[in-house]
Amino acid sequence: MNEHTTVYDGRDLGCTYSKTESIFKLWAPDAAKVTLALYQDAGNYNAAGEVTVHTDGLEIGMKSLNNGIWFLRFYGDLAGRYYMYKIEGDDGSIRYVADPYSRAVSANGSRSAIINMQNWNPSGWEEDQRPPMRGAQDAVLYELHVRDFSSDPDAGFQYKGKFKAFTETGLRDRDGNAIGIDHLAELGVTHVHLLPVFDFKTVNELQDDDSGSSEPEYNWGYDPQHLNVPEGSYATDPTVPGVRILEFKEMVMALHRKGIRLIMDVVYNHTYSVEQGPFEAAAPGYFYRRDAEGRLTNGSGVGNELATERPMVRKYILDSVRYWAEEYHVDGFRFDLMGLIDTGTIEQVTEMLHREVDPSLIIYGEPWTGGETPLQQQTLKGTQRGRGFAVFNDHFRGALKGDSDGGGKGFATGQQGLESAVLEGVKGAVHDFTDSPLETINYVTVHDNLNLWDKVLLTQGLRDEAGFREIRDGRLTDGGSLREAVEQSDPYRSVDHDHIMGSETVKRAVLANGIVLTSQGIPMIQAGEELLRTKYGDHNSYRSGDLINTIRWQNKRRFKPVFDYYRGLITLRKNHPAFHMTSREQVEKHLEVLRCRDNTVAYRLKDFANGDTWKNIIVIYNANRDQIRLDIPFSITGWKVAVNAEHAGDQALELLVDEAVTVPALSMMVLYEEIGGTPRPTKRVDFQYERPDGKYEGWNLWVWGTGLGEQRLDFVQVEHGRAVASMTVPAYTKRIGYIVRLNEWEAKDVDEDRYIDLSHIQGTTTVLIQSGSELVKRIS
Repeated sequence: MNEHTTVYDGRDLGCTYSKTESIFKLWAPDAAKVTLALYQDAGNYNAAGEVTVHTDGLEIGMKSLNNGIWFLRFYGDLAGRYYMYKIEGDDGSIRYVADPYSRAVSANGSRSAIINMQNWNPSGWEEDQRPPMRGAQDAVLYELHVRDFSSDPDAGFQYKGKFKAFTETGLRDRDGNAIGIDHLAELGVTHVHLLPVFDFKTVNELQDDDSGSSEPEYNWGYDPQHLNVPEGSYATDPTVPGVRILEFKEMVMALHRKGIRLIMDVVYNHTYSVEQGPFEAAAPGYFYRRDAEGRLTNGSGVGNELATERPMVRKYILDSVRYWAEEYHVDGFRFDLMGLIDTGTIEQVTEMLHREVDPSLIIYGEPWTGGETPLQQQTLKGTQRGRGFAVFNDHFRGALKGDSDGGGKGFATGQQGLESAVLEGVKGAVHDFTDSPLETINYVTVHDNLNLWDKVLLTQGLRDEAGFREIRDGRLTDGGSLREAVEQSDPYRSVDHDHIMGSETVKRAVLANGIVLTSQGIPMIQAGEELLRTKYGDHNSYRSGDLINTIRWQNKRRFKPVFDYYRGLITLRKNHPAFHMTSREQVEKHLEVLRCRDNTVAYRLKDFANGDTWKNIIVIYNANRDQIRLDIPFSITGWKVAVNAEHAGDQALELLVDEAVTVPALSMMVLYEEIGGTPRPTKRVDFQYERPDGKYEGWNLWVWGTGLGEQRLDFVQVEHGRAVASMTVPAYTKRIGYIVRLNEWEAKDVDEDRYIDLSHIQGTTTVLIQSGSELVKRIS
């Protein structure tokens, strides 16, 4: 098929149902004939859970219209029936395929289903509202797999591994700690990012989880089958097409009522199969990219890639995301392998959703591919600039933890010399690949590769001590029982259970995500990191089952201080807009670097950054194995500590009145300065700087001294031919030094350091600095 073939722009492809009639439309521009096959039931399943015979239906010819559309209007109520399209090609080929625009399907997606969608709305669905949100700047993302959330056999979930598990409230562990959806609300995350929840191929939905004969089948779901239908294995009854729809919506409602939005992980870059799927049969040669010899290209790494740059493929994606956002109230989308989707398509998706659905929806994805692709307009880092969507920041990820699966170290795991790379991430990558911090997703680990705890153990040489063995495709590579290997391992051997937050491995894990949660940009944590979740060293657990992947809720009781620390950091972030600035200009104006060397990154968010109620905030990350001592700017009221090595939040833990702070090894600290409070005794120095030429633009003071540290002081105005600046210092300050310089050391007025004696000064003193003179005059 020519990629410039006829297109259709209507929004009514698929089956449009009503009680009096159903209208079927299929885009199949090169088909010789299309017939609708209607069925009374889902068909006969074989032992593998597949229906292979589809010739037993009532077959009705469809009419060919303009723009490649095949059309049929069927009078009567078809709810409860199933259908497929019989597509005949010019070469005599005959294929029975499900509808590419299926809204409901039978178990395992074997046939499309016709249902009355309204009948499968839960009670109160029409009143469901997205939790209020200004935009992406408020987001704290939590990446989660539906089954992992509730498959723990000891947690007390009724609906283990199902959508409905999200509706179960009031669940507690034996110490009374909230688990399940109540845990998510307590943690404070704003969005749950669910791994694929559309219908995927590799789990047999007819398998009985409770049969006891074997472990339930498991997959992450990156093997798309029906992209507009919820996955049946997450439903309590996949054989009734409406149940999965009802229970998906119940999950959405439950999250919304807890103040949590839902991000859907979508995979529009490839399909599980080309020949077995509906796209190739409906439009041969159109939906998939091929090379010059006509062979399928493999930028996805799994055998095919969708040609998203072609109008009808792009339309399919636009129609699909709109459908999920409108029909299911989904609050945003994460695009798998976004590098395989042309930037024009992502831009149109973003613009359409923000304009026509809700401007607060979040769109982001992976700015890379899984292999070589002929696509020219790949959506890579930098292509998102100014386009309203975000991309994963693997630069920041690598700087924090090192490589993804090996022993390579990062800032938080023991590598020196990465302070500048960390600082770049802290700034929201605004000097790297973004125009705004809202264009970067900051994270340390997600479902791919080693999770955070296992990565820390590996970098610290503790993998063998933990008893981890090599796992691949859900099995031990050297044979034996995976269950026994898990039971015999001890992932937390390195943890001092009497002082959890004092253990080095805990410190490193918490520091890594502590940096993410206090940086500019959109933070994401992987489910269970707040509970020190392990996957027993499995770096690719996509089919390793519950034994490896389940969230073990007993860890909340075991590691409650870790959970409390994460919750405190999220509270701090949510309550203080200084941590989620929205523009490069804000970052450049309000983020001042205090130290970026010696395994330490420290900075100040100053002058009520982004409208914060705190005047100044100091954030310090110490990745050394020893404590550090850091000079901090003088504060009239003193600095209050909101975060230290043991506790986190937005309330004062202690008050510091010194001009230096001790930061314990492998920890972070957040200090803040408020307006109000009891002022400390101070002195004020007023500077007047006089130049014969009267040109003051770019000139400033570099000052230092007791209680100050080194800092820049800008002249605020010109009065009577002199530039004027003021500073306040502690009352005990005896001397301050200064240099008058141009911009950032382009020139100095006088080369030598100059000093002002304040030993006998109380209150305010005014000094005159005359250009070219090494003397300073006190004039009052």
